[in-house]
Amino acid sequence: MNKEEIIVTQSNNEEIKVEEKLEDITGITCIYVPVSDVYQAIEWYETNLGCKFAGDKTKPNMTGGFLDFPDQNGNVQEAGIRQVVPTLFLHKSDEEGGRLRFTMPEDNGKPHAVACFITPRIQELFERFKKNGVNILGERMTCGPNITFADPDGNVWEVWQP
Repeated sequence: MNKEEIIVTQSNNEEIKVEEKLEDITGITCIYVPVSDVYQAIEWYETNLGCKFAGDKTKPNMTGGFLDFPDQNGNVQEAGIRQVVPTLFLHKSDEEGGRLRFTMPEDNGKPHAVACFITPRIQELFERFKKNGVNILGERMTCGPNITFADPDGNVWEVWQP
């Protein structure tokens, strides 16, 4: 069991040590995404989802690359105990290795997303997707607007605005 020691100062300035149990899981640091061409996929994710490449520069024939989601000021959150938005780690993978998607009987064989991103500006994102020719698989109003889409390799994602 993970525990963290916290020192609490009481009103009489006496310090006491308290043990606090830490959660077993506190976030997701990375999602591994299989793609056929890492170089082209980086450009697609940067253009359509606003990701930022975490390396010096991209180059053809890359076999992997990290993409982060910057905040409104362009800053990237440092990885830590509470990772709010995971890094996407693109890996070169053959199609036979599979892609991020599955089907459910109630979806009549349509590909289902493996993860759902959150956005405060879904209409703006939807317009960007249409302008850039993103493969939009569906739109719903489940607890707020929701768009299901696929990257060029067929990895299926959702984006939702609460």
